[in-house]
Amino acid sequence: MGVYSKEDIIRIVREEEIEFVRLQFTDIFGMLKNVAITASQIEKAVSNQCMFDGSSIEGFVRIDESDQYLYPDLKSFRIFPWRPSHGKVARLICDVYNTDGTPFVGDPRYVLKRVIQKANDMGYDRFNVGPEAEFFLFKTDEEGKPTTQTNDEAGYFDLGPLDHGESTRREICMALEQMDFEIEASHHECAQGQHEIDFKYAEALHAADNIMTFKLAVKTLAQRNGLHATFMPKPLFGLAGSGMHINMSLADRDGNNVFVDQSDPLGLSATAYQFMAGILHHMKGMTILTNPLVNSYKRLVPGYDAPIYIAWSPTSNRSSLIRIPSARGDSTRIELRCPDSAMNPYLALAACLQAGLDGIERKLEIPPSVKGNLFEARPSDLEEKGVERLPETLGDAIEEFAKDGFIRQVLGEH
Repeated sequence: MGVYSKEDIIRIVREEEIEFVRLQFTDIFGMLKNVAITASQIEKAVSNQCMFDGSSIEGFVRIDESDQYLYPDLKSFRIFPWRPSHGKVARLICDVYNTDGTPFVGDPRYVLKRVIQKANDMGYDRFNVGPEAEFFLFKTDEEGKPTTQTNDEAGYFDLGPLDHGESTRREICMALEQMDFEIEASHHECAQGQHEIDFKYAEALHAADNIMTFKLAVKTLAQRNGLHATFMPKPLFGLAGSGMHINMSLADRDGNNVFVDQSDPLGLSATAYQFMAGILHHMKGMTILTNPLVNSYKRLVPGYDAPIYIAWSPTSNRSSLIRIPSARGDSTRIELRCPDSAMNPYLALAACLQAGLDGIERKLEIPPSVKGNLFEARPSDLEEKGVERLPETLGDAIEEFAKDGFIRQVLGEH
């Protein structure tokens, strides 16, 4: 992200002839919201003086306490590359504040900030996150409404002419790079009409902001090309669903990856094992945050590369909940495979970090790893090994969340 002062942003808006600035924030469902202002109001906006009605946002405040303020994160200032050069539009990602100048506890971005501060207090300077975001591109009908037709017969890593979404995917990558994303890879996924774009890992708050920007870019550019982009976890029965695998690591104040220990057979430190143990321990309680929809649980079924058991693997075993990618050294990380593309990234990452830190604080011991294809394993055999299953429905996930006071504490009573 760039480093901007208030004066820089006011100057850029004038020099670039930007006409509108979108003050963006995220609701509890992970939906991007915004208040659009004209260029004449930019000085007021960067001085934290823009107010909105918080009672109109699901999960925020009641109608008798509706006034809230948007405090822009000046580092997030970007010009939308898909808007015309005449009448440019820019954005600022904002934190939500109360009228007394205190952060609003129901702001998902603040929830993640709070947990990041706890990690900092424990000596960890960065929680690095690399998301792997999947989505579908569907055709639209004559009225512009989405269908479930893909006009696409491609599979894993296929290219045009089989891959009908190739040109749209390329446009998305180019637009994101203009917004300072570093795109590492993009390809067709295994299901018809399914795609993945991977961008470089970042510090957790920046990564969550990037996920929200990524979703906006994908939906906007798909619509411009007459397509409908969806991050619905399982839009088509009998085909793979869309996940958002989360790659995670911690760094100390000197920038060293604390998950690394060359003397360990797997190259993992005690901190890495404890962090994983914390996630495994709290996974049932936090599934509602990583998989928040009724539809999410239609993806978490055997046979479609989505995990269903709470187990870890030291290899590239894609049937396990947590796997250890083969890269080592500074690239050492763990990959959590159950989250889906519908998650609120701020809340999901806050839960992952808090659970991992709990494992470190309590020095939790990780259970034995499980090898082999878990989809083909007999449930009774896994039960004997103490391997539990993820919640099978949203109702089950709500019950598990209610029982895990620690994960409820991550969100706070509000």
